[in-house]
Amino acid sequence: MDHARASPDAVTFGAFAVLVLLGGGNFLAVRLSNLELPPFWGAGLRFALAGMLFAGICLLLHLRWPRGRQLALTALYGTLGFAAFYALMYWALVRVTAGVATVVMASVPLVTLLLTTAQGSERLRLRSVTGALLALAGIAWMTVGPQHLAVPPGALAAMLVAAVCVGQSIILGKRLSANHPAMTNAVGMAVGALELLALSAVAGETWTLPREPEALWAVAYLVTLGSVGLFVLVLLVVRRWTASATSYMFVLFPVATMGLETWLFDERVSSQAVIGAVLVMLGVWFGALWRGSGRPERSAQPATQLPSPAPEAP
Repeated sequence: MDHARASPDAVTFGAFAVLVLLGGGNFLAVRLSNLELPPFWGAGLRFALAGMLFAGICLLLHLRWPRGRQLALTALYGTLGFAAFYALMYWALVRVTAGVATVVMASVPLVTLLLTTAQGSERLRLRSVTGALLALAGIAWMTVGPQHLAVPPGALAAMLVAAVCVGQSIILGKRLSANHPAMTNAVGMAVGALELLALSAVAGETWTLPREPEALWAVAYLVTLGSVGLFVLVLLVVRRWTASATSYMFVLFPVATMGLETWLFDERVSSQAVIGAVLVMLGVWFGALWRGSGRPERSAQPATQLPSPAPEAP
């Protein structure tokens, strides 16, 4: 039986910190990209280009393409993590504010923990549940505060399904972590891009390339650092850590975005945002980083499917 680390070592923590920073930058880049490109087309273009970069890496390294069950799981990883998640969130963001969306996405660690428990790969711990709820409260306070919310039921349902999709994609990423991350992302992004582009065609979006400098730089960032860099790091972290702990990146993304906005655009940070960020940090520390007993989480996956946590992904 294989074991994933309950607490991250220095390499895992460093990779996790970088992927949170890259993910926070994605929110700013997507905002700039959406000013010129329709949402489904913009997401499909992004993952199509990133998938081609990954495919080129696979060819250069002479990697073997997955077959049979591994191919099916990798395609499902792409459908859930790239196509379904982005399609549902883009649809919901037409009907709700970004603040409401971040609150729902802050539930991803709790959703992932419940999914891993139901599938027998992790045990349900009070500490993890408490940390996830504390982080969720921090995001809620930081983005919404005491205001009254009126969320359309359809949009709420779409975002909850999106949270389940991305949580399950993280679990699949754990199961596929023995494979080379370039291969996993090449296949996954190709599947996701095709599905997003098909959805864009059905929605009647206009397919144009970005022309404004801001949109060009945003797409370049999303394809390289925001996709190639980010998703390699996600698979590296989930290989060395638990799936539920890795999912805490979703509650840290808004905090990273807020910090980047303050640094790049000299925006003021409110006391409400600071209090919320502190609650998020406490939740992440208590739910994912606190060593506690220091005992590793037992994985339900056979050793033939998951590698030892020690080696790094190339």
